[in-house]
Amino acid sequence: MTKLSVNINKIATLRNSRGGNVPNLLKVAQDIEDFGAQGITIHPRPDERHIRYQDAYDLKNVVKTEFNIEGNPIKQFMDLVLAIKPTQVTLVPDADDAITSNAGWNTIRNHDFLSEVIAEFKQNGIRTSIFIDTDLKLIEAAKKTGADRIELYTEYFASEFEKGNKEAIKPYTEAAIFAHEIGLGINAGHDLSLENIKFFKQNIPNLAEVSIGHALIAESLYLGLENVVNMYKYKLED
Repeated sequence: MTKLSVNINKIATLRNSRGGNVPNLLKVAQDIEDFGAQGITIHPRPDERHIRYQDAYDLKNVVKTEFNIEGNPIKQFMDLVLAIKPTQVTLVPDADDAITSNAGWNTIRNHDFLSEVIAEFKQNGIRTSIFIDTDLKLIEAAKKTGADRIELYTEYFASEFEKGNKEAIKPYTEAAIFAHEIGLGINAGHDLSLENIKFFKQNIPNLAEVSIGHALIAESLYLGLENVVNMYKYKLED
């Protein structure tokens, strides 16, 4: 069974836009788990524009399923992860000013750096995953860094699927087969949604986990709006 880890960055974005604590990030994380999600993902960035570093510490005492922290392993991020010791850390090579993750690691060029980082996390009992494209040479190099898993960067697939190009799944299938053969676990994320997730899952063997945030939160707004509007109308009837 493929696990669903819900990225709650967008909940933090909404909270931060108004100040205060609405919506309550910790309560949302607990509710998402109660609703059946098997993991919570956060991706803190140095400017704390959505998830704050304190959120990560607070969530440590709240998350009962798998806790996945994503980010670029700068010193501040590494100190955070080593202090919290989540279930999994996903290494993402995003720039400080990136709106969202937009590339996987070059695991050949960054082999020594990634190997050192991963060794430290694994010594502390933290499962490691590398955000990566479908290039088989890069996946092979990811294995050599000591990583436990890869997270396939799925933006290209999602974009092409929306255009009707189902052939775009092929490099992801090949990448997953190869990764499994060399002993890597397989995660996936970025722009996966209700529209494409079933097709993706059906074509990716041994898919351990998907991390979904933006689409899931946006879909929740649409699928829940009618109910909430009518709840307000009911309360205003008298």
